[in-house]
Amino acid sequence: MLLRLVPEFELQRDVVPWLAERGCAAALDTSENSSALYVVNVERNGKIIYTWKGNQRNTHIGLFDLQTKQNEHLYMFEKNLHIISCSINNEKTLLAVSFCQYTEEERTSQLLQSVSKYLTLLIEIHPINNVRVLKAVDSCVRVQFLYPVEGRNASTESRLLLVSEDKYIEQFDIHVVAEEDHKVVIQKSGQLPRAKVVDDLVWAQWDMMEQRLFYIVPKESKSTLRCVQFYPDENFNLILESHLDIAVNDTQLKLVNFGYDYCQDQDVASKSLNLQVFTSKAGGLCVCCSLVSDIPHEIIYSIYFLHKGYNKTFTVSLERTESHQLKEVAFMNLDYYVAAYLPGQFLHLLNIQHPDLLCYSLFLTGEDARIDMLQNCSIRSPWASAVLDCNAGSLYDVSISDSALLQFLQKSKRDCERLAALHCALLYFQHAEGLEMQIIRWISENLSTCHSFDPIQEFIIASLYCRMCPETQNLDKLLPYTSLHDWIGVVPGVTCATDIISLPVLEFQNSKGFWEKLNSNLESVKYAEPHLHYHSNVLRREWRNLSEEREERRTTAYLRNIFENAKKVLSHLDTWDSEARLVPLFEEEDYQQQLLMGLMVAQLKDHLMRHLQYVGKKKIDQIVLDYVANLLNLVHRIMKEVWRRYQLHSCIFCFDERGSAGEFAVFHIMSRILEAANGMCMPLPPGFHTLHLGLGVRCLPLHTLLHYIDIGVLQLTETCVRKLLKDLDDTEQNEKLKFSIVMRLPEALGQKVRQYWNHPINANLIARKYVKILLEKLGNRQYSRPVPERLSPVEFLPLNYLTNMLAEIENQGVHPYEKQDHVNARFVEETALKHTMTLLGLRYS
Repeated sequence: MLLRLVPEFELQRDVVPWLAERGCAAALDTSENSSALYVVNVERNGKIIYTWKGNQRNTHIGLFDLQTKQNEHLYMFEKNLHIISCSINNEKTLLAVSFCQYTEEERTSQLLQSVSKYLTLLIEIHPINNVRVLKAVDSCVRVQFLYPVEGRNASTESRLLLVSEDKYIEQFDIHVVAEEDHKVVIQKSGQLPRAKVVDDLVWAQWDMMEQRLFYIVPKESKSTLRCVQFYPDENFNLILESHLDIAVNDTQLKLVNFGYDYCQDQDVASKSLNLQVFTSKAGGLCVCCSLVSDIPHEIIYSIYFLHKGYNKTFTVSLERTESHQLKEVAFMNLDYYVAAYLPGQFLHLLNIQHPDLLCYSLFLTGEDARIDMLQNCSIRSPWASAVLDCNAGSLYDVSISDSALLQFLQKSKRDCERLAALHCALLYFQHAEGLEMQIIRWISENLSTCHSFDPIQEFIIASLYCRMCPETQNLDKLLPYTSLHDWIGVVPGVTCATDIISLPVLEFQNSKGFWEKLNSNLESVKYAEPHLHYHSNVLRREWRNLSEEREERRTTAYLRNIFENAKKVLSHLDTWDSEARLVPLFEEEDYQQQLLMGLMVAQLKDHLMRHLQYVGKKKIDQIVLDYVANLLNLVHRIMKEVWRRYQLHSCIFCFDERGSAGEFAVFHIMSRILEAANGMCMPLPPGFHTLHLGLGVRCLPLHTLLHYIDIGVLQLTETCVRKLLKDLDDTEQNEKLKFSIVMRLPEALGQKVRQYWNHPINANLIARKYVKILLEKLGNRQYSRPVPERLSPVEFLPLNYLTNMLAEIENQGVHPYEKQDHVNARFVEETALKHTMTLLGLRYS
């Protein structure tokens, strides 16, 4: 089971024992009358209101506090009533109750035509005192107290929303005063001040945590979703309007989270559309609704991602099942995900923050989709990551199980499942260290099984995204969150159709929190969001150009600034990890990687400065340094976990023996890291190529090693080549290896390391190079001399080479007086003599 439900409140566990102690035995017998004990409402401060029938069939109202885990009796009616709605104010001084006085059968039998069916009361309960009638009508009424912001002192004023089945909502202002003995009573004896909030609505949902009212009004051929925000200063404003292509039944009002009258809600649900609105902390706004399908065994539901400007309609073909077993899709808010759940069939976790690619949403069936505690669809999400089972009277804290997610990742057979699970593990759990280690292990074992994406790239980019974005607002719109530009795969069992919709219209001033984030999301959509994300195309082109420039061009002020950026990154990284490193990285200078590091810092800084000017240069500098340093640290983290897994020691540069199976596995993983880095134009920690080459020398046969060097998989580094030339003896096999390496060395690197190989072949190369350089630097002054006839070739290769070189220099003209470099003439003479004696087969002593 992927979803983990932790019971926060259960009627049978938290209330029934308390009632038993009070002698309310009738409340314990729920077999005959399911409405004997049920939850009526959940308030913002975590207080749960419930009702039960006493021994004398009296109707009681009680309260359970989630913080203190204590029950409290609030009020009793001395008759058998059906409580429809109930709410208590923040100070627990006023109780609003709406109930049905009789059933239709009772009305007919007792000739009660003149008596109103529904009664709404306002009761003083501190202590129990006066009762005031707010409504006496034949239409159902719901009540809900508004709650001030958390931490605010007790107020002498309470505000109450009254929602009528006649499709209007009004607000009552209630002033109270404290009398002697701490008695709290309503101040005015006349009618309470009231204000109309909305008229002609057909659907409404209450957001208790943020004190928001979402509602739908029919408008021409479409429906219009609106939102009213209530503020602590007694004001309320219409803040959002969005047109939806949804047909809502306007014959009966459907209410969500205005209390939980299970019996009546079921009756309304059978006649109206199942629709809910969910918000996320990151400024996401979704409208979820299940649609009617004309095809048996087919479920259709739509998610309107209003913060993204499109709607996705999903069609799920179910396995053959009895039609009476099919239940309605239930929606749950997990903040980062919206869950569409059909008991016994499927669980679809839809990514709110990144819904563009279907592969970032988890579609589960079978055992993975099973939720034992939720076997029916009478559930509501009173707030994010919470579910109330209205039928059972249980409130659960809902989250994704990290262990179940990891098991799902390990057993997944399709790329869409792997990608969705990997994305969830990295971004939903916010780089939990233990889970991250397990993910690295999974990546190292499944590098060859992922075909449509690179797991190393996805791990690095997603990890950087979740590490960096919480630091600064709107940074999530500028940094990449995935390595994929598109995904054309399919998710078995579900089809998806995407439609562009109009963006919501916001009307607010100086509003913080959710509305500010939603507005930022809408602005990014207007300015073509994909183009805001940083990408490496320009970086790759600039790095290639600078890498190919000649040595004298590398001393410009621009390059000095680039390398200064790289030094800052490395010094910044050193402050994070001062302990001895298990993997021998960061122990040498690497010109190419430092160049790439510095370029990434410069270009990422320019990208952020274009869109985050208000943050300031100093903050952006810090963000960029953290980003590149975190990137290098992630590569090091992968290497460290792999190193530990295969139990390698830090000194592996011993070339006189072959590598182990563990070393070969690490070499393969490093090759994939290099491939991933090249694909993203991403710098690697200094020393990576040296370590990679060292493992290649130990693990690969000579022809494969040389092939990898020729195609660029392995890069020759000064540290590794110098150690190879010095440490290996000159056996025939080692000579082949050394000679092959030396012949492939770049010009500049060859001049530095050839002197470490004391061998005639290498001495010949050194002598040739030295003579050529010496003669080329003799000068440019022209002079004439008789050119002797060319000698016929002799079997003495150094002499042939020297003769040809001298003839070439003479033909070009020389200046013998140019200043020459200081060289070791004795060394050159001895090298040439040794080489000559070797070729002639003579013994050199």
